[in-house]
Amino acid sequence: MGDLYIALIHAPVYNKNMETVATSITNLDIHDIARSSTTFGAKRYYIVHPAEAQRALAQRIMGYWQEGFGAEYNQNRQEAFTHVRLAADLAEVEAEIAREQGRRALRVATDARKYPNTITYSALRQRIEEKEDPILLLFGTGWGLLREAVESCDLILDPVYGPGEWNHLSVRSAAAIILDRLRGH
Repeated sequence: MGDLYIALIHAPVYNKNMETVATSITNLDIHDIARSSTTFGAKRYYIVHPAEAQRALAQRIMGYWQEGFGAEYNQNRQEAFTHVRLAADLAEVEAEIAREQGRRALRVATDARKYPNTITYSALRQRIEEKEDPILLLFGTGWGLLREAVESCDLILDPVYGPGEWNHLSVRSAAAIILDRLRGH
């Protein structure tokens, strides 16, 4: 089975007007995706933001739960945060995984929009289970990853769809659903 990595990209991403922006790191994304990542056996969850101040904020939030009262109060949260790393950009994430694995990770984009060259959940799950290749799942905040970032990936995962036309999940909800589909029992 290949190792699964997750990267939550905050810049560059789209806003609701499809302009390129950087979004803020949120407390809920830190906590919830860390917990989902740990539950479903992701090797690491990267929070990617180019602004040092945003990474410092995330470090302070995680530090509260990793040391002192927060760590004593909720040891499960402390454990989930042992799998979280902060990075300035995707290149830093990819370089760390390549050093650790001895090869580059297969980059898989997630998006709420449909692309012509997508892979189904069952096909990606089978690949994860049968091959030793490391997989890096990319999630975008705001209104998603830039089109060129998605199209530059090795694979693009099918969107998460409900029964209707409305399709705008929070990234933490989408991450939990996708992780369950790829690694759940």
